[in-house]
Amino acid sequence: MAGFRALAREVRNPGNTIALRRTSLRKCLERFAPYGHRATWHHLCARAGLAPDDRSPDPVRLIRALEELEEARELWLAYEVEFAGRRRREKHDGIRQPSALDDWHRNTWGGCDIVPCASPDLQPRARLADVLRRVIDAMESAPGDSCPVCAQERIEWRTGLERHPWEGPVCTDCGIVVPVAVLTPAALAAARRYAFAPRYAVA
Repeated sequence: MAGFRALAREVRNPGNTIALRRTSLRKCLERFAPYGHRATWHHLCARAGLAPDDRSPDPVRLIRALEELEEARELWLAYEVEFAGRRRREKHDGIRQPSALDDWHRNTWGGCDIVPCASPDLQPRARLADVLRRVIDAMESAPGDSCPVCAQERIEWRTGLERHPWEGPVCTDCGIVVPVAVLTPAALAAARRYAFAPRYAVA
């Protein structure tokens, strides 16, 4: 099975048909898809000006999408190296208790569903690398009251999500499932109230 870099070379190869190059980019998302496969694909297409269902896309736009994905992947790989080094130092110092950061990282190992989106039709508008950087910074900081990606406070607790986590706080502005650890207890309580409020609204 080809790895991410081999697939990226196939996307760039002008000797390949455009259909094969597009397929290779889709396969890259099987190795690295921060929002989940479908949501990441829709994001890359929107940013690069591609139609998600176009089987003969503009090669220049296809490369633009690949470059954004590669930028985010390089950032994530560097973070994983740093994270592994930090955990080794902590274990050496006798710190064995996993933190919220460890729990989040364990569920995102490999680069898929790092910042899952509740729907493939709504993703953050910023570049993937910028979004990952904001979430990493939030995970390593004190909890806050707003979405770490778009800074909005319109967060709603949802159940029945399509992938892990199966429930959690969702930003209604940018669509990400916000890691619980980055929100204060007050923000989480507000998210639950926001979710249940319509059920009890007086007509």
